This record gives sequence, C-alpha cells and structure tokens, in this order.
Amino acid sequence: MIPVRPDVLTGRLAPIGPGGPVSGVDKKLAPGPWRISAAGLAGDQIADARHHGGADKALHHYARDHYPAWRTEIGETAVLDAPGAFGENLSTLGWTEQEVCVGDVLRFGRALLQVSQGRQPCYKLNLRFSVRDMARRVQQTGRTGWYYRVLEEGVAQEGDTLDLVERPCPDWPLSRLSAMLYHDTRNREGLAAMAALPQLAESWRSLAQRRLQSGRVENWSARLYGRLPRE
Repeated sequence: MIPVRPDVLTGRLAPIGPGGPVSGVDKKLAPGPWRISAAGLAGDQIADARHHGGADKALHHYARDHYPAWRTEIGETAVLDAPGAFGENLSTLGWTEQEVCVGDVLRFGRALLQVSQGRQPCYKLNLRFSVRDMARRVQQTGRTGWYYRVLEEGVAQEGDTLDLVERPCPDWPLSRLSAMLYHDTRNREGLAAMAALPQLAESWRSLAQRRLQSGRVENWSARLYGRLPRE
C-alpha cells in the first residue's frame, strides 16, 4: 500500500432531510491540524453512540474510488459531488477494501491507527441518498468503508499521509470479511477463523461466534431499512 493523503472531515448534528432522524452523517472538509483521540476526531459529532463511535469505531474511512460506480448505479446526485457522502472522516483515492486488511496499523501524523472492522451500513444512508435500499446496496457491493481504533493519540497536519507500518493479518482483506458476513454466511471454517482474530473488533468476533453456535444468520432488516420491509 502506497502512502495516501486523506481529506479529513467532521460533521455536526442535524436532521437527515425534513423530519428525519438527527445524525452527524453530513461531513464537511475540516482544516488542519486535526486532533485525534481514542474517542475520534475532535469536532466530529455523533448522534447514536450505541451504534456509532466508540473505541473500535473512532474514525470512519471511505474510498472515494467508489464514487464513480455509485453515480453509474444510482444516478447523479449532489451528495456525491464532494467527499463525505457516506459520513466518512477520512476520504482517499488509491485504497479500497481489496487492499486494506483487518489489523493494518497506520501512521497519520503523530496518531497511530488500526483497522478494526468494516462498516455495517444502516438505513440512514437510504435517507441521505433518497434511495430506498441504499444501505442494502452498500452491503451487497462490499463498498462499505472501514473503521479505525486509535492506538496512539496525536495530531495530524495538512500534508500528512496515511502510511502502513504493520500488517499482522495479510490473509484478511476487508473484501474477504465482507464476503463472509453477507454472502458466504455459513462458512463455518471461515467464521471460526474470524472469531479468533484478535485484531478484529470484539462485536464482530462475537457475531461470528453466535453464527457458529446457532447456525443462523442474523436478521438485517431493521438495520438496513429501519423497520421490517414490506413485501
């Protein structure tokens, strides 16, 4: 992975559309320097702390490489005219879920970050893009983005790059993880390996363990649609 220079974005709480839920998904470019703590990026607001933020979701990264494909699939929309369409804190060109692995350790300025999990899209993306099944599309394509935990807090400056310094899990690109979660959902050997990955977020290791124990895949409808979809 060659070093990449990210755009850095933060969001303020606001409703998603008229009468919509309050969210910080609408991210805007933020001038440096950027202070990064274990809680995330200074100045970034989170509405739903139960499902967003926290130690394993301190920063969200999305590949701007995917924007052209989204324009082709859902049509032109102003949301895609600038970085931050998917609520990302870091936006880059050159890295995607094919190249990034679970556990990758990255230096950004004086901060040290580690890839903890992929993003599980929720129904708020449907509202943001005015596409009823946008969250499902994000999940199915694997163009989800990913999260970092912060191993060392610090400040990054304008011009700093994201540099890979360690790759403990080279066999676990995020694309493989996404395929197991949403497509090859009953691969017991893969689920067992996933559950044993110490670098993976605990919530995802627990998810893999629950599938192994129950033999069932969790219902995604509430997360993807905000309710059970009508047939």
